[in-house]
Amino acid sequence: MAIQDIYPTALRLLGRPVLVVGGGPVAARRAKGLLDAGARVTVVAPVASAALRELADAGLLTWEPRTYVPSDVDGVWFVQTATGDPAVDSQVSADAEAQRIWCVNASDHEASAAWTPAVAVVDNVQIAVNAGGDPRRAMALRDAVATALETGDLPLRRRRVSNGAAAAGSVALVGGGPGDTGLITVRGRRLLGQADVVVADRLGPRGLLKELAPDVRVIEVGKTPGHHPVPQAEINRILVEEALKGHRVVRLKGGDPYVLGRGGEEAEYCRHHGVEVEVVSGVTSAISVPAAAGIPVTHRGLAKGFSVVTGHEELSEVPARPDHTVVLLMGVAALRDSAAALAGAGLPLDTPVGIVENGYLPNQRVTIGTLGSIADQAEAAGVANPAVIVIGDVVRVSPFAPSHFRTADYSTTSPNKPRTARITRVLTT
Repeated sequence: MAIQDIYPTALRLLGRPVLVVGGGPVAARRAKGLLDAGARVTVVAPVASAALRELADAGLLTWEPRTYVPSDVDGVWFVQTATGDPAVDSQVSADAEAQRIWCVNASDHEASAAWTPAVAVVDNVQIAVNAGGDPRRAMALRDAVATALETGDLPLRRRRVSNGAAAAGSVALVGGGPGDTGLITVRGRRLLGQADVVVADRLGPRGLLKELAPDVRVIEVGKTPGHHPVPQAEINRILVEEALKGHRVVRLKGGDPYVLGRGGEEAEYCRHHGVEVEVVSGVTSAISVPAAAGIPVTHRGLAKGFSVVTGHEELSEVPARPDHTVVLLMGVAALRDSAAALAGAGLPLDTPVGIVENGYLPNQRVTIGTLGSIADQAEAAGVANPAVIVIGDVVRVSPFAPSHFRTADYSTTSPNKPRTARITRVLTT
């Protein structure tokens, strides 16, 4: 039988009697699938596997412990053979054919009147794959399609609602990471593929917006430091308004929604207005962008903890020690003031500082200096947002750090080794 001779369809078997002939593992799998479809299953087999007996003992199917007889096909809607005996399977198939009953012959797919595809279910989408009678090929293709749906590489958007019922809208606050399209989570990518409306930040993975279907609406609400063309209150209103229209709304944010991203405010507003909201954590730029420059926020022998603040916040409560990493977000404009505040709190002026602009993007740039010099360096280099500033001895680990930074000042084999005298030379790259 050629694949062109197959007419793909789906059967509604809810409440309808079906017959499975055979008692082994294949019969058990087929019986389970038919039960999942709501069919009334009768199994005919002299001996049944433990899995089939469990189903029969639970009252989920009827097991007739005997050999097959032609009258077994009377009145059924569908037949599955799985005896392992080609002669018996052929007889069952012929009897079903005589009564115009669709039958899957497990022993001879070429002669079978029907084929059972490899099946997977993702969300409310069922994938069924036939591959010319090659079950392993069918399963491999099924798994590949299912994975693409689960990861969002293939869209899962609704196109219509059954019975004309109004769809319930929802909001997903999705952390998109620092901007690289490969750093969004699998869950976030999948929800983006289901979205009807995307409310997008300036610093999210913008490349993914180009992959959306043409009819997905993108509402731009991006902010820059000191410039908020769409106020937060308006963003909150948009999320609720679109969800109440029955849309699946994705609020695509840079980094993580709950790390200086006002995600908590948006979630609270949605819930207050009766809108279902899901929060999908993202790869926060506070950790990932320094990593893009080879800077860990903690490192054995250098730092056991870190603080994340904005450049607009008071820094007096942050531990002023080189072995406690300080990460500044949105801190370029206030860098000089922040450096002075940390120095005033006791942080040595020769403490290493790294600035990573446009982390993970093609135009990424790293500037490395010290607390005493970094403001002048940043100004001379024209450092601009988006940028993450890292202050502390962990900057020494970066491959972009000058060679004199990478001394015995840190050690992974003897983490408590005393530090050498500090050198204040700097490097900008």
